[in-house]
Amino acid sequence: MIKENEMEKLSGVKREEKMRVSDEGLKRENEMEKGQCSSQEQPSLQRNAGGWKTMPYIIGNETCEKLASMSLIANITVFLRSKYNLDGLYLVNVVSIWFGTCNFAPLAGAFVSDSYFGKFWTLLLGSFSSFLGMGILTLAAGIKHLRPPPCNERTGDCTKAQPWQLGILFFALGLLAVGAGGIRPCNIAFGVDQFDVTTSQGRRELESFYDWYYLSFTIALFVAFTVVVYIQTNVSWVIGLAIPTGFLAISILVFLAGAHIYNYVKPQGSVYTDLVKVVVAAYRKRRFSVGSLGQYSLYDPISDDESETPMTRLPHTERYLCLDKAAVIIDASELNSQGKSRCGWKLCSVQQVEGLKRLLGIFPVWFSGITCFIVMDQQNTFGILQAMQLNRKITPKLEIPAGLMGVTSMLALSVWITFYEQLLIPVSRIMANKEVRISLRQKMRTGIVMSILCMLVAGVTEHKRREVALRYRSFVAPMSLAWLLPQFILSGLTEAFSAIAVMEFLNKKLPQSMRTVAGSIFFLSISSASYLSSVIVNIVHHATKKNDGSAWLGGHDLNRNKLDYYYYIIAALGVVNFIYFTAFASRDLPSGSSVGDEEAEEVQ
Repeated sequence: MIKENEMEKLSGVKREEKMRVSDEGLKRENEMEKGQCSSQEQPSLQRNAGGWKTMPYIIGNETCEKLASMSLIANITVFLRSKYNLDGLYLVNVVSIWFGTCNFAPLAGAFVSDSYFGKFWTLLLGSFSSFLGMGILTLAAGIKHLRPPPCNERTGDCTKAQPWQLGILFFALGLLAVGAGGIRPCNIAFGVDQFDVTTSQGRRELESFYDWYYLSFTIALFVAFTVVVYIQTNVSWVIGLAIPTGFLAISILVFLAGAHIYNYVKPQGSVYTDLVKVVVAAYRKRRFSVGSLGQYSLYDPISDDESETPMTRLPHTERYLCLDKAAVIIDASELNSQGKSRCGWKLCSVQQVEGLKRLLGIFPVWFSGITCFIVMDQQNTFGILQAMQLNRKITPKLEIPAGLMGVTSMLALSVWITFYEQLLIPVSRIMANKEVRISLRQKMRTGIVMSILCMLVAGVTEHKRREVALRYRSFVAPMSLAWLLPQFILSGLTEAFSAIAVMEFLNKKLPQSMRTVAGSIFFLSISSASYLSSVIVNIVHHATKKNDGSAWLGGHDLNRNKLDYYYYIIAALGVVNFIYFTAFASRDLPSGSSVGDEEAEEVQ
């Protein structure tokens, strides 16, 4: 999985800083129009709260919450396999759909937070939802009647879970998805709300907040992927799930303990609403001829936002001219006495229109990134299942948890970033007398190649694993777990190149006022990959199913499957994606190798 702190940083920080700088310029609209158009008074911020004194509560809450959530994400495949006897196909579907939903929910959470509840209440309700979900899973692990009996180790026969047992499981996972929707878009943004970035002290404190946030996240991640996962797998699932449940309870208590000193930013409205307004306004003027646009003026007022400058204003472009209809002033009655739009659902500004155009322009590259995320998704499901059928023992009494394999990808990503930032860039700066970086186009192309290699290596490894297991007639192949290291390392490198390239591209392509949207779109790409992965798995299963019931995928035993063929199919999709990216999507990415080159291409 992508590190959540990187994605969450994209999903709200810049927009909230912009709100804070412009709080003195917010005004009340004087005129109102019937129906869906009305003006609202924007609240001004009070600086009698917040500050560094709130950080122990916010960082403490974040550390406990991340330790709980990441320990489950790392080991959910093993839990469902060992405690609910879910077979390969059904298990992959459940995990993929749940991952997808957890990454789709932040879009709804960001909208609810920005428009209605605010970050504090959204974050608190999300924490309660996660606590209830984790608590139910803990009860299910401890009360044997809430889950099916364990599989017969001798015969390999497994009793399927009853529908009501699965209902309880899915309800718990649903609560966790709702919790993710409330927590992910709000946690770091709420911390930023505590600082006044218009002052030098506030900016210094904000930088320190990021340092402490990343440190706490790293510690929580390490503990979750090692200690908690080990306890879950080798000691007790009840204890292993009770620990994160307890940490979630602590996170809520710590968060509430600081409620009296927090700085609260009231909901200001969502950027998503502006995007919808453009579509609605353009549709209302759909009969207006695009060819006659030059005969009319476009509505492009100077914003009251003090942070908006000529450098940050989006220039008018000739792409998607049909959307320009939303900004055309057909009748003077569309403006009030102050020259402002009477109804944002009928007349939008050029800045709103250009924002939607920028959003539409990112989708070719965004779509190309989904295939890379699909490859990474395979390691969270089939990769873990492979690990469960390999020899994981270090000593006769010490066994490596299968869920711990995800650490390999994280280490590969971390090692590459450290090598790149601390060695390659400084050396290139000395040799070329300027900072030379790998361009976004090169990063994305390299990431796609890594995704193809990952699936090819995984296919070869699985073929060897199954061959050895069948030769020895053993459910667990007598091979070392180290055989899986190459594919997990390649998965981490895929993330290091393609995923980071997509994040950087979204951050550069979308304007500052749409950074929340950038983070949400990135979440959406991961969510789409999980859903598509589930669809592909089901298509392959039904397409390869024979009269005797055998298929390439499905069942409790990978030795009876053809998982390597499935990996080759995903690799083939990667080849198609490489061709698509090279021929079409790469045109939207800068190809310069230095900072100056990329900036020049962005201007063009």
